[in-house]
Amino acid sequence: MKLVSFNVNGIRAILAKNFEEDFKELDADIFLIGESKFSEDVHASFPFMPSGYQTIWTVSKERKGYSGVTVFTRVKPLNIHYGLKDGKYDNEGRVITLEFDNFFYVGAYVPNAGEGLKRLDFRLGYEKDLREYLVKLDKIKPVVYTGDLNVAHKEIDIKNPKGNEHNPGFTKEERDSFTELLDLGFVDTFRELHKDEVKYSWWSYRFHAREKNAGWRIDYFVVSKRIFDKVKSSEIHNEIYGSDHCPISLEIDL
Repeated sequence: MKLVSFNVNGIRAILAKNFEEDFKELDADIFLIGESKFSEDVHASFPFMPSGYQTIWTVSKERKGYSGVTVFTRVKPLNIHYGLKDGKYDNEGRVITLEFDNFFYVGAYVPNAGEGLKRLDFRLGYEKDLREYLVKLDKIKPVVYTGDLNVAHKEIDIKNPKGNEHNPGFTKEERDSFTELLDLGFVDTFRELHKDEVKYSWWSYRFHAREKNAGWRIDYFVVSKRIFDKVKSSEIHNEIYGSDHCPISLEIDL
């Protein structure tokens, strides 16, 4: 099974930038797009509904054109859940969970701590709720958790660690929260398979950051430790453009 995650920074914008061809080329069984920024309710027609896939999406109910995640899946899920426990965070269109025969798939666009870290407490609350949610799911079936997780976990995951110590996505609190998740029985698949490889998945639009490869690795495939031996590959596709992020992929025998 091949899984892909791509924060597209707006579905309408990415459709004008070779996305349909990239989608076909990546040929995923399950494809997550983050930050779709689709502002219509879930009963309207989504701008891109590829043949052979079930299209499942959620939007921000509080602010139009903000956040939102969408999943395209060739495999029909047994159940679909929006948000975390009791639908929490679905008001911002943050999370979709699909239940399949052998695993849970959780696709997310994690809240950013914000300018001046004004949403750091909100972000850390999300992380706490997320850990509890994933651990609960993991007791039933193994979990694949993916998306723009908005944290560069280690110094190797960011171009300028010293200069970003107090910036959103690289604070000690956010990095420690990610460590706590992994310590509960989960694996960062890319880092486990590519221990010393420097590769990024997001670049600022400012200062020609992508040209200079001054980036951050903030997009992840995290899996339950007990299925890590089924992972065949975990890759970052920085040859693909169209967004300030690039796609990531996971091949796994499930």
